[in-house]
Amino acid sequence: MQNKFANLTNYLQELGKQGLCLAFSGGIDSTLLLYLCSKLNEKFLAVTFKSIFQTDEEINLTKELCKIYNVNQTIAECDILKNQIIINNPKDRCYHCKKILFSQISKIAQSNQLVYIIDGTNFDDLSEYRPGIKALEETGIISPFAKFGITKQEIREFAKEQGIKLFDKPSTPCLATRLPYNTRITPEKLDIIEKGEKILTNKGFKTNRLRLHDNIARIEIPKNEFDKLLSQKENIITSLKNIGIKHITLDLEGFRSGSMDKN
Repeated sequence: MQNKFANLTNYLQELGKQGLCLAFSGGIDSTLLLYLCSKLNEKFLAVTFKSIFQTDEEINLTKELCKIYNVNQTIAECDILKNQIIINNPKDRCYHCKKILFSQISKIAQSNQLVYIIDGTNFDDLSEYRPGIKALEETGIISPFAKFGITKQEIREFAKEQGIKLFDKPSTPCLATRLPYNTRITPEKLDIIEKGEKILTNKGFKTNRLRLHDNIARIEIPKNEFDKLLSQKENIITSLKNIGIKHITLDLEGFRSGSMDKN
């Protein structure tokens, strides 16, 4: 693992000589890249996309991390629901979304005289259903972790060694992933999902998903936390119904990242 990260650091150093731009979401993958690039003493900019698909907490976290590592940051706002294809939420929605966002970041990089754009796609992502990867390839985005065969677990282990407090931060994909494909995306649905997951987090469920199927919410949490949820079910039911959810279910298969892709 150490050899992988030594090679990665040397590679980033070479890219940095011509200017680097990082698509920075605040997840552990892009946070580790932020940390590594902040040490290069090269021209470097972090760009964070702000749209209805991200929560305010995630955006604020990116700002805090950029301050910690003394990195210049640009917040790129995007009204992603102007795109009718994305609104209709086809199975390749992520491709269309990434195409828009990374075309935007390409313009930002160019205006700042930064030659290379990188993102946090890791080696594990290549074996999962990730239509957005095609958009990265088409827009010339480099994924250093994937290039050097670095897995998610290796990223977490190395981040922990480097003292990065977010090393075990759960993944936080965009809110649209909580809706079934070919279900129309609306601001109202995304608001319910965001509020619902915040309720679950505040109840002590650090890892959770609230999948919304029309007026039914399907809660995903780790199986070993089922008893904890059931012990406070009345309070959770009341809280979720107060934000407009009519029917509430607990998924007996437990938390599965990307479960909508498996249906």
